[in-house]
Formats: sequence, C-alpha cells, structure tokens
Amino acid sequence: MHKQHSDLIQAVQHNCHIADARHAGDYTLCVYLLKMREFYRWEKGIGFQQVLTSDDVGDWLTRREAIWNELDEQAYAPVPVNGSGEFDAFDNEAINAHINAQGLVYSAGYGRRCRPLFFLGELEQKIEQDGYTILVAGRELARDVEAPPAMNQGRQVFIRRESLRRMLWEKVEEWRWNGIDSPLGRAIACYDFDADVEAALDAMAAAEADMIVAHEIGEVKAGQLLGDEAWQQMLFALPPSHADIMLRAVRDHLADCLHTIPELLARDSAASMHFYFGNLTAMRKKLAPALLEAYQHWHETGDVRKIAEWAEWGREHWTQLGRDSLELFKAKGADALPEIETLIGGD
Repeated sequence: MHKQHSDLIQAVQHNCHIADARHAGDYTLCVYLLKMREFYRWEKGIGFQQVLTSDDVGDWLTRREAIWNELDEQAYAPVPVNGSGEFDAFDNEAINAHINAQGLVYSAGYGRRCRPLFFLGELEQKIEQDGYTILVAGRELARDVEAPPAMNQGRQVFIRRESLRRMLWEKVEEWRWNGIDSPLGRAIACYDFDADVEAALDAMAAAEADMIVAHEIGEVKAGQLLGDEAWQQMLFALPPSHADIMLRAVRDHLADCLHTIPELLARDSAASMHFYFGNLTAMRKKLAPALLEAYQHWHETGDVRKIAEWAEWGREHWTQLGRDSLELFKAKGADALPEIETLIGGD
C-alpha cells in the first residue's frame, strides 16, 4: 500500500533509530526492557494477547542495539517527500502540507528531557476545532521506542490512536498483575476486557482520545500564558533534576486547569474521571494533595464541585508558579535550581 512512500518511511525510521540510539539510556533497565518488548511487538505486527518469548525479543534486541551503536553520532537526515524535494526533519508544517493529501501524517518534536520524537502514520482524521488543527493518526509506519499518544506543535495537535491503544494495553497488563483497587483499576473495570480484549481497547481508546486532545489544547493555552519559547529554553538549559520534574508537573497542572478538567467535568464520564486520576504522576500528586481529596470526595459522593473549585483556583496558582520559576531562571540560570525546587515544593 505504501510502496510509493518507501523512501519517506525509511528516512523517518532512520531518524527514529538515531533518536533511540542517543536516548535509550535515559530509561531504567526495567522500563527499557518493557518498552523494547512492546516496540518489538509493534515492529513484528504481533497481537497483544500473543505471548512473546524472551529468546525472540533478546536476539532482536541485540541486533537493534548493534544498529544503534553505528548511528548515535549521526545527524538527523532530511525527510524526502515524493515530487517535492527534501525537508528539514523538524519542519512538520511543510512536510504535512505535502503528505496529508496522500493520507499520511508526520510529526517531529521534543518530549520529556528534550528527547527528539518522530513518527509517520496513516492519517485518519483532520479536525479544525477552536483554532486548532487536530491530526489523528491510525496505523503507524515509523516510530521511536518512545511513543507518546499525543503531542502538540504550536496550534497543531497530533493524536496517535495506535500508540494510545498500546499505552492502554500496558496499563491493563500492569493492573492485572497487581489487581489493587485504584483509580486506574476502576477505569479499566468499566470495560469488558475478559470478553474481548481488542473491542475493549477500541472502546477505551475512543473514550480517552478526546481527553488527550483536551490536555494537548490545554498545553497550548498554558504556553500562551507562560511564553512557550522561554519555557522551552528553560527546560533545554536545565540539567535532569528534581526541579525539571517539578516544572513539568506545574505545566501539566496548569494545562489541565485551563482546559482538561473543565472538559472532563462537562463529559460526565466515570470511566474517564477514574482514568484521569489514575494517570497523574507521583510529582503531580505530591504537588496537589487537595486535588486527590477532591477526587476521593467525588468517588464517595458523586459531587464534582470540589474538583471544579480546585481547577478554578489552579488557573491562577499554577500560572504564577510557572512565571515565578521563569523569572528565577532568567536571573540565575541553572544556579536557580534549588530556589525553583523550594518555590514549587513550598518547603
């Protein structure tokens, strides 16, 4: 089906390999092995319920790491588009202007710890909403080990349905192993995974895709308040640190107060509410104990007012924390790390 795009697919996957070669060491060993197992499943087209053998994955992993060893010093290659020449690997707008009409979507950007991320997929939908362009990808043709289900680039939001399904499957497996009562477990229990895994995954992915779009739009709005360029410069300049994790949590809380939580409340879905709280990071929980109390109150009573009140309060609170952190960084650079940690942590 995509033979005419083979050069494009190979070029994007080549850049994915370079990014993986440079950043595979960012993970703990356990996380790395889990991600590589699922990457192997994607690359080989293996279904979620099929058991993977350690021998198969191990041999493939050895070969993949050998490829990475040859690539980690290479520069990212330009992306060739049939009949239109080559483009810089990070020129999303120009590349998509040519390939969207051919049923493809491309994204390049930066994730956590400024890790480059690339993917190429089949374009399922292109939606214009409130001044944002939402590009929904289905089957993925090239991707990194790291495969976030959503990213935003300016006023473009990229949703990756296949990556979302894989992320959800990993969470389902994790919950099945521990079986504890938790917000995530409550969300999963809303779907019949025992009867039909694929159908349950489709239903859950469809339900949560809208909330992922809401968060990415919130990220755009947060960038408008904080100054996207200044914020990215700060994250690029700061070394991996406790402050870096805290700053990302501040930005995420702001995005959710601005857009995600209002959309979540309007949706009135118990499954999505549980899923949202089940995916809060440890740092976000630490910085927002009142939000967790509001969730527990909703879980026990069905009353969402405390969640709504927290979001209204948070719009000003997280904006101010973000701006104060930027001022400290502008004044002192990386030397501001201890003060940023104290500011955000409230110590």
